Amino acid sequence: MPSTKVIKTSNAPDPVGPYNQAIKAGNFIFCSGQIAIDPVSKEINCLGNIEEETIQVLKNLLAVLKAGGARVEDIVKTTIYLTDLKNFQIVNEIYNEFFNVANPPARACIEVSSLPKGVLIEIDCVAFVD
Repeated sequence: MPSTKVIKTSNAPDPVGPYNQAIKAGNFIFCSGQIAIDPVSKEINCLGNIEEETIQVLKNLLAVLKAGGARVEDIVKTTIYLTDLKNFQIVNEIYNEFFNVANPPARACIEVSSLPKGVLIEIDCVAFVD
């Protein structure tokens, strides 16, 4: 069993339940799902705006990864949870800008009936660091 380490940063929101922002296990970083909570105000300042929520979610994920010593290029898998797949195209455009790398990660995108705090999107990811 690889050694594990909790990853925590004040540059991303605190978990809203009994879990960690991320866990590093061996060379993998498993990031918990992020929603659009601003880490400074601890509020969702963009609730209901899919563009702004998506940007904040990706910023939060990047902050957690950075705290674990990873970069966008190290992400190998993401899962996007949307409350409405009609928002897929908008999210995909923002996602494409964020993952403007030679080898974007594998991805799943699913529609769910609801998400914590009434947000429209949540994203989690797995990264691999050498």
